[in-house]
Amino acid sequence: MRAPLIITLASAALISACTTNPYTGEQQTSKAAVYGASAAAVCALVGAIDSGKHARNAALGCGIVGAGVGAYMDVQEAKLREQLQGTGVSVVREGDNIRLVMPGNITFQTDSYNLRSDFYPVLNSVGEVLAKYGDTTIRVSGHTDNTGSRQYNQTLSERRAGSVADYLVTREVLRSRLLVQGQSFDQPIADNGTAAGRAQNRRVELYVLPNAV
Repeated sequence: MRAPLIITLASAALISACTTNPYTGEQQTSKAAVYGASAAAVCALVGAIDSGKHARNAALGCGIVGAGVGAYMDVQEAKLREQLQGTGVSVVREGDNIRLVMPGNITFQTDSYNLRSDFYPVLNSVGEVLAKYGDTTIRVSGHTDNTGSRQYNQTLSERRAGSVADYLVTREVLRSRLLVQGQSFDQPIADNGTAAGRAQNRRVELYVLPNAV
């Protein structure tokens, strides 16, 4: 009797995972519900070793935990995509983490760590979402191309990340949530041998990471 119960719980969770993408209108599978279903199945198998009641509790309890974190991040992802549409900032979902990629050409003046004034509205939108959903840690990483010395680029990358973090604090994002780091030119995403590649490598990335539960 326990195996059918496990299958039923997992199947129900997967069925509920189907949602409509608000941007494309297509049916898709919610990451949150899939994580919840997986957690439910695993915990149900563990609980099944004991009693049927424990199996049900394990499935439901772990399903709630698994879906909770994913759902929390799902909502933030949708809000960020809505706010940042057409701004040049890309939103990338990586498991339960969200990564925002801010190209240097729209964020800073050339060879400077002073934020462009026309980028303030974009950061205002980011800050609004991050301040509202406070149960996350935000890692702000600065990146440069390989023009100039390592030390120069390390300092520039740190200062650019710091400028973004400082601005988010003015938008009511708690500084205690922010981790600032400079990566110099150690993590390129394009070829530094071309002007186009170097432009892509000059960027700031925000990683929105769910707090441990």
